[in-house]
Amino acid sequence: MKDQSELLSEPKGRALLVVTHGSRRMASNHEVEKLVERVHPQLKSHYSEVKCAFLELAQPSIETAIAELDKEGVSEIVVLPYFLVSGRHCTEDIPAIISSAQRDYPKISFLFAPYIGKSPEMEGLIAKQAVELLE
Repeated sequence: MKDQSELLSEPKGRALLVVTHGSRRMASNHEVEKLVERVHPQLKSHYSEVKCAFLELAQPSIETAIAELDKEGVSEIVVLPYFLVSGRHCTEDIPAIISSAQRDYPKISFLFAPYIGKSPEMEGLIAKQAVELLE
């Protein structure tokens, strides 16, 4: 896996894969799909493709999404875990799936972005949500 200093300079061939847990509640899975659709236009200068994938309970699975991106000809996939904390899924399960994918798709480079809950913007978002409720 590459580190951030080795990223391609052009978005062509680079995909962002937003990975989340998945839910038996289809509406929850659709929320993630819609979020990714809304964010995609903002990322066009950095990513040629932006997709979501689910660890379990929903489709596409991480493996299926990677296979689709391979068919589309991407050479680099940035994996962004859409999780609030660094539990087992972020530290073990997703890295194991990506390690396996790296073996299956040796021409694709994989890079892990920090899980979403690690963003320093989370503190401000929590404070904003809590205050907006009272206003």
